Amino acid sequence: MKIALASPPFPVSINDGLYRLEKFVKEAAGQQSEIICFPESYLPGYPGMGYQPADRSEESLQKALDKVCKIAAENAIAIIIPMDWHSPQGILNLAYVISPKGEIMGYQTKNQLDPTEDQLWIPGTERQLFELNGVKFGITICHEGFRYPESVRWAAQNDAKIVFHPHFVGSNTEGQELKEWGNKNNPYYEKAMMMRALENTIYFASVNYASRYPEAASSVIAPDGTCIAHAAYSNAVITIADINPSLATGLIAKRFFR
Repeated sequence: MKIALASPPFPVSINDGLYRLEKFVKEAAGQQSEIICFPESYLPGYPGMGYQPADRSEESLQKALDKVCKIAAENAIAIIIPMDWHSPQGILNLAYVISPKGEIMGYQTKNQLDPTEDQLWIPGTERQLFELNGVKFGITICHEGFRYPESVRWAAQNDAKIVFHPHFVGSNTEGQELKEWGNKNNPYYEKAMMMRALENTIYFASVNYASRYPEAASSVIAPDGTCIAHAAYSNAVITIADINPSLATGLIAKRFFR
């Protein structure tokens, strides 16, 4: 299976986000990718960055999701699109999965919030798997994938071959300029990506924004913990990798007994 990870800059508006999304999708589809994943809260844009209230309305979000479905169908590629989403209880941080036919296959919520996020979102409560072209996959979002490995192990124990990990770590205003992937002086995030793959014997695909000071690169990690592809720091690009689902046995995850 060929997968693509999109590393866009922060959108300046929901329409800007959709414009860039379509460009990335066309590029990924042109290289025969079967699925593309975007970073956390990509639409309408990560909270706290000055977006217009109208961009965050239920109507605007629904129109944006409809547009993403149309883009998926036009390009015959599956899309994982992280969004903020209204519910009766509050705003959820989730990722919709859209099929290559433009149909909504479901969504995964962010269930384990960081304490600093309690004022932004409400936690979800359910986990689910998705399947594309015979390959099962799961989704874990940012903090829960970095600090709650059980979110990935659940997917591996239920036969997921790959877990996608939309996230945001970094800043456009301050931070460290990273030079080498996985360097011992880098923040721990890339090491955590390696562990999520290695400790479960599955692929792990982690997707970040192209900020000025990213704290991790969008990366694809193989079941043996090897980084097989990653984006260049701060570059707005797609990262494409061929994965071999037969190597993702889930052996280590399935040997865990409570």
